[in-house]
Amino acid sequence: MMRTTTQRRVAFGLAVAATLSLVLSGCGTSSSNEGSKTEATKLGETEGQISILAWPGYVEDGSNDPEVDWVTPFEEQTGCKVTTKVFGTSDEAFNLMKTGDYDVVSASGDASLRLIAAGTVTPVNTDLLKNWDGIFDFLKNRAWNSVDGKSYGVPHGYGANLLQYNTDVFKEAPTSWSAVFTDAGQHSGKVSAYDSPIYIADAALYLMNHNPELGIKDPYALDQKQFDAAVSLLKDQRTHIGEYWSDYLKLAQAFQSGDTVVSTSWQVIQGVLEGEGAPVAAVLPEEGATGWSDTWMIASKAKNPNCAYAWLDYIASPEANAAATGYFGEAPSSQAACEFREDCEAYHAGDASYAEKIYYWTTPIADCLDGRTDVKCIDYAAWTKAWQEIKG
Repeated sequence: MMRTTTQRRVAFGLAVAATLSLVLSGCGTSSSNEGSKTEATKLGETEGQISILAWPGYVEDGSNDPEVDWVTPFEEQTGCKVTTKVFGTSDEAFNLMKTGDYDVVSASGDASLRLIAAGTVTPVNTDLLKNWDGIFDFLKNRAWNSVDGKSYGVPHGYGANLLQYNTDVFKEAPTSWSAVFTDAGQHSGKVSAYDSPIYIADAALYLMNHNPELGIKDPYALDQKQFDAAVSLLKDQRTHIGEYWSDYLKLAQAFQSGDTVVSTSWQVIQGVLEGEGAPVAAVLPEEGATGWSDTWMIASKAKNPNCAYAWLDYIASPEANAAATGYFGEAPSSQAACEFREDCEAYHAGDASYAEKIYYWTTPIADCLDGRTDVKCIDYAAWTKAWQEIKG
């Protein structure tokens, strides 16, 4: 997964909490500097600082835009001085977390299981988080943020990868991902696709619905035959791709110029283009869609575990979560956050039936995520290698 540091052009009402009651008692944590997979049992005094590794736009302190700052209130309320490093890809985040320099990380589903398997992050005791109960149930205890019944973090925001199209070119709204796969030749050279190995799951999702004989049950759990079929579909698509995108503003520009007429996209891109009067629309196709649900995770050897817990609780609070997810352009993690945003309906926030149609990014591993034990599935390293072959 890749995101850009380009200035967000999304308008929203920024609100921050006036107070934050943190559950801080006792004299320390059971997991501090132990590097174990044992969750904290109690919290002590905050340490005075915290080092955060995050996607661009997730930890804003007013330095990029004076009007956008949810870090300063956190520092004032907890005494935890924030230092932040941003990353551009999940692979980069995974490698940086191995250095032990960071207390918390905002991990997408294509990194979280790798972090858990490597012992880099620790389970989170959600009983110590006062804002946990308010988080949407459909984001909790899922395959990408929990293992063996243990939660490894706090959901941040979520969104679907949508099918976007030029309404002047498509007189009838497309209803299937076939528009960018088997029917891509109808608009050859003007089809765009997301530039990441995880995009292989989009092809797998399409095949899951249109080639049932392959037996795909989970687009992130592919045996060799299933994986080869997805790669083949993407290689066929490649002949019609005008551009692979990772910078969402570049995709917006491509739609405006007419260089792209159909693509996988995000709701925030649709909002930008609508605001500029572009002839575009975006739909969640009949097959469903892949998507993301990011998780705030605590390093197993966090130097500042109390501040880490304080951050997880704060960023899940309605005001702070509304500010952070609104700035990035995704649905918030709680209904209460919608009291501080005016666009929750556009992002289908809290719509469980809509969320059920999203297959959230999850790290592909050899042990098949769909429960099969008679075969091995293709892991993320192989996905990465195949993606380079697909792009050529």
